[in-house]
Amino acid sequence: MSRKIAVIGGGFAGLSAACELANAGCAVTLFEKNETTGGRARSFAQAGFTFDMGPSWYWMPEVFQEFFERYNRQTSDFYDLIRLDPSYKVIFEDGEEINVPANLEELKSLLEQWESGAGKQLDAFLAEAKVKYDIGMGEFVWKPSLSITEFFQLKVLTQGIKLQLLGNMKSHLRRFFSHPKILKLLEFPVLFLGAKPSDTPALYSLMNYADIQLGTWYPMGGMTKIPEAMTELAVALGVTIRCGAEVKKINVQNKRAQSIHVNNEVLEFDAIIAAGDYHHIETKLLDESHRKYSSNYWDNRTMAPSSLIYYLGINKKIAGLLHHNLFFDRDFEVHASEIYDEPKWPSAPLFYACVPSKTDLEVAPEGSENIFILIPVAPGMESTEELREHYLKDCIERLERKTGESIAPHIVYKRSYAHEDFQRDYFSFKGNAYGLANTLRQTAFLKPRMKNNKVDNLYYAGQLTVPGPGVPPSIISGLVAANLCLKELNVRKMAITTLSNDKRSRA
Repeated sequence: MSRKIAVIGGGFAGLSAACELANAGCAVTLFEKNETTGGRARSFAQAGFTFDMGPSWYWMPEVFQEFFERYNRQTSDFYDLIRLDPSYKVIFEDGEEINVPANLEELKSLLEQWESGAGKQLDAFLAEAKVKYDIGMGEFVWKPSLSITEFFQLKVLTQGIKLQLLGNMKSHLRRFFSHPKILKLLEFPVLFLGAKPSDTPALYSLMNYADIQLGTWYPMGGMTKIPEAMTELAVALGVTIRCGAEVKKINVQNKRAQSIHVNNEVLEFDAIIAAGDYHHIETKLLDESHRKYSSNYWDNRTMAPSSLIYYLGINKKIAGLLHHNLFFDRDFEVHASEIYDEPKWPSAPLFYACVPSKTDLEVAPEGSENIFILIPVAPGMESTEELREHYLKDCIERLERKTGESIAPHIVYKRSYAHEDFQRDYFSFKGNAYGLANTLRQTAFLKPRMKNNKVDNLYYAGQLTVPGPGVPPSIISGLVAANLCLKELNVRKMAITTLSNDKRSRA
């Protein structure tokens, strides 16, 4: 008789866990509170425009490919993937802008214009980053991190030294480079990790390797094509998906989750994978006696930023922008301090503008642009319509100055999205957009655990547990949680396919 397993949450982690469990022969039901799967990677269409609501960067392509290969499929079975070249544009404080080339030799030549010897230094920096990437993505992210003893094997300890966990990104980068623009360029990827470079372990230079060597990609049709593909795969594997189904309660007896309350039903399961917001599941779905963490614990977590997002439909084409555009035209340190040190609405924010219509003509009407603007902001704040309009006006004025184009009069559709929206749609703790910050004290077994030691058959997956925030880590999180569940239910021996170094080096 197959084991009945519930998966709560239809984002990347939930879909990934559901596929793995169903492939092992379990009877899997996935419950998603929203009307579609995808979690933060949903989309919506208005006025002829199709907007990705959340993730917009496709990095680490081998993670997606190897996910589908587990089930004898390919990414190309579901969507067309193209590499962006240039990868993205960066606008600096002095007005200089650069298009970051996808070709490594071209990038080295660009850096040499700023700092003599920077090309050779980039080779040395990337050589170290590749070691971290191979170890981090090939070994460490696949550990459930239930105990520090998982890291006590001689091989793991030896590899751990190479990961430079005790150093920070700010100091690490300055071993190789001194020019401020190079430093800003290479510090950019850690913005996705939710901490300042001075608080982010040097381990995460692996993100620079992912950026520079593995490239920035785009699935035609938008990022929502990924969860759509995963959903199609899950159904083909036998997963029952119930959207519009909000789980209200997990019932626990004798240290086991016996059933869940959903849409006025009580449904029994042998195990539960909780891939929704960890804090919400702990504090709202479990009785206090069954919670692993206290409210004080959560209040003392360092959260990654939230985001103030604008979805804009523009009824003209705009020259001077790429698919991805980073406006580093103001002081990064001031903005970072207003996120992490003294949380407040930023006085002079940096922002990111994504224009997928530069690559994909299907996401906007002919002759129009689809623009997604994101401002990183501190979590746990409240916004007003007046405040949202203030920041939109600021971003549009900067876009107009940089492009020399009139934009404001050509906005035919706009929608904003911030803390309150993240909380409403995803039960996001403090309205965060990315999860926990990847600081040293919130790495590996120091993150909220994947296993609830007060409830034997309850497991967690997603951006608030291991391995951390981001789309590829969330997919991996679902696989690790599913295999931990399968092992403990004795469905099969836990066997996780890690990423091969050969495939990674060819990506």
